[in-house]
Amino acid sequence: MKFNRRDFLTASAAITAASALPGCASIGGSGAPHVVVVGAGFGGTTCAKYIRMWDPKIKVTIIEPNDKFISCPISNWVLGGMKTMADITHSYDTLMKKYSINWVKDTVVGIDVDKRTVRTAGGQTLAYDRLVLAPGVEIRTDTVEGYKEAAAAQKVVHAWKAGPETALLRKQLEAMPDGGVFVMSVPTVPYRCPPGPYERACLVASYFKKHKPKSKIILLDGNQDVASKPALFKWAWKTYYDGMIDYRPNNGPKRVDHKTMTVHTEFDDVKGDVLNVVPAQRAGEVTALAGARNDSNKVWCVVDFVTFESTAAKNVHIIGDSVLSNLPKSGHMATNHAKVCASAIVELLNGRQPTPTPVVANTCYSAVSDSTSGHVATVFRYNPEKKQWDTQPGGGASSQGDEINFVFTWAWAENIWAEMLT
Repeated sequence: MKFNRRDFLTASAAITAASALPGCASIGGSGAPHVVVVGAGFGGTTCAKYIRMWDPKIKVTIIEPNDKFISCPISNWVLGGMKTMADITHSYDTLMKKYSINWVKDTVVGIDVDKRTVRTAGGQTLAYDRLVLAPGVEIRTDTVEGYKEAAAAQKVVHAWKAGPETALLRKQLEAMPDGGVFVMSVPTVPYRCPPGPYERACLVASYFKKHKPKSKIILLDGNQDVASKPALFKWAWKTYYDGMIDYRPNNGPKRVDHKTMTVHTEFDDVKGDVLNVVPAQRAGEVTALAGARNDSNKVWCVVDFVTFESTAAKNVHIIGDSVLSNLPKSGHMATNHAKVCASAIVELLNGRQPTPTPVVANTCYSAVSDSTSGHVATVFRYNPEKKQWDTQPGGGASSQGDEINFVFTWAWAENIWAEMLT
């Protein structure tokens, strides 16, 4: 099925129509309906914002434990010394005030799907008409033996959720002697941000090349080959970092020993001065509270892609990295999930049916040095017969990095942060 200009205009018209929708009555009785959004990352903030934009009479509450948004995309630039934590940290204030979104700084500890209520650690109980869960991923530290002990000793971090671990890993890299070894791992797919580990290896190597040229990176990949943008990263390793990055596929970590600073795989015992082990991942913990971690392995969430409503929990919508699909787990994709979900919720609360064939897009930039990047761009249309997302003609990916894509990378970040938060 081809995606042409007429399809694009049809999708745009649906969004425009949604923006003019009248207010609607609460499903539970008098007053406006209430949508509760759990998680204020790429997906949660975007969904809350667009619900308020498209139907201001719907009350929206965000529940989020953090005061600031810290972006995972671009956090590798912090590790490479190209940006600081301040550059990727942003306030929620404008979003909350501009769109009159209620804010609860707390953590959800209970969900009653039948009563349609959520309970927080602080003791609040909030009723909802529709619940949106956007928790990102949960890092499965129990899948690597010894990881919890190593993390407690602050000897090993994953830094796969941007924040204090990002800052700690940067300090460890700065303190590492020239000639030292940085050992990092790549989890088996699916995981958050498929190109992220390979970009991280490039940017740490870029830092080493300038400041610690005798140092080496050992990249232990649980996958059989580079899982995302292989042409781009292999080109970068050969062009910029030949002899500096030792890539070992099909070699994921099984155990870590922080006392000897060793990562044990099925084939190797690898010692390093700095260890960055990224374990396997699953849908965020709050999805389990709703009984929505319901794929065959009880790891990811199965949803109806027309609405992003859970197939296991009625009136509960799940967006972003927690969803099981053939779509990439990226920040850009989470914002697209959010818009489809927001539009569907507005339609449903107004007694109408959402469009049965939504369209989403993914754009992802990866820096491969401190001045060059590559990209991938893809459009997907939902196929209701196959119940999957079909890739549309066009799009493509860089096989080499260049300076213009590097400029676009930072522009993408600034624009998507503005889209989410202002």
